[in-house]
Amino acid sequence: MSDLTQNDVVETMRGERFVMMTSVSPSGKLESHPMVPQQVTDDADVWFFIGLQGEQAQQLRQNPSANLAFAEAGSWLSVAGTVEFVDDRSKIDELWSDSVEAWFDGGKSDPNLGLIRFNGESAQFWGSRGGKLAMLSSIAKSKITGERPSGTSGTVEL
Repeated sequence: MSDLTQNDVVETMRGERFVMMTSVSPSGKLESHPMVPQQVTDDADVWFFIGLQGEQAQQLRQNPSANLAFAEAGSWLSVAGTVEFVDDRSKIDELWSDSVEAWFDGGKSDPNLGLIRFNGESAQFWGSRGGKLAMLSSIAKSKITGERPSGTSGTVEL
């Protein structure tokens, strides 16, 4: 996908239910946490709920640089950017769901409930377009023909 576009990135991001967000600890160590995207904008920004009292939130307050990793069988997307804490009750109401409530005992009024927006700056893709089925087909074909499985990589500024 040497012709990677912002639309390709957004489409891939919207297709994943879980991502890994990597942040930087005060000692400079990279640490990753599973996250659930609540919304992906056309500009490749991603909204998340976060526990404000957790280690991850503390790290992101000290250093807002972060990376999101998306993986699907045969394809990987890495998106670099920064995180911004947002205090917006209407956005919380818009994104709220029963599954989020399971993580915050006090519901929308939980003092630990936080909202962050990940602002995507650049993205890198490796793999095969078309998802799991396309990758499995490519692997099967390579076993028959002896050729390497097809795949591409690309980078795009967001």
